[in-house]
Amino acid sequence: MGHVRQVLVVEQNTAAAETMVSDLRRQGFTARSVSTGERALRAHGDADLVLFSLELPDIDGLELCRSLRGAGDTALIAVTAADNELERVLVLNAGADDCVVRTWGFREVGARIEAVLRRARPRQVLPTAISLRHLHIDPQLREVRLHDRLVGVTSKEFELLYTLAATPETVVTRKELMARVWGSNWGHTSRTIDTHVSSLRAKLGSSGWIITVRGVGYRMGYAWRMPETSAG
Repeated sequence: MGHVRQVLVVEQNTAAAETMVSDLRRQGFTARSVSTGERALRAHGDADLVLFSLELPDIDGLELCRSLRGAGDTALIAVTAADNELERVLVLNAGADDCVVRTWGFREVGARIEAVLRRARPRQVLPTAISLRHLHIDPQLREVRLHDRLVGVTSKEFELLYTLAATPETVVTRKELMARVWGSNWGHTSRTIDTHVSSLRAKLGSSGWIITVRGVGYRMGYAWRMPETSAG
């Protein structure tokens, strides 16, 4: 048998959420719950399937469904209060893989979860945020922060910085950078990388963040490992 499937339950009613989680665990799933749509958007990254109520305190269930679908390939099943055809159609059009009624027996719900997971594409592992001392790179928010201040970077600059920061002690060749950031069919010269690196250095306020290894490529510099300077 493969890895234990992880289910995230999104339900504002505490008692109902506890019952769902308990039933899922009895059926062999790993399960946990959150009570709001906002928390679901932050917590769904490691879930194989999200079982969400359409009735949430902060976000409309259909909007949550669209947001989750837009964020990736996680399997989605909506829980509705009644067997309403129009509601089912709206949910499925919003990106859900299935829709179940709250009053259904949980064995049927479990079977539907299994069926959806069998059909689902393998879940992509979301890239993780990287922190190098005061430099924080978040691939989910597409944000770069230095000393907790937002640094405005372009899409290519972000990909370039993230690629280097992922292995800060390793030199990344120009060829590898071009393939990762611009794709295998890129039609730019290697000077494109130099231009983007110069821009990143300026935005980060120091050339010490990215070091050129002549004839090879680039790596993260030592700025992120420099000791704090004492005030006064």
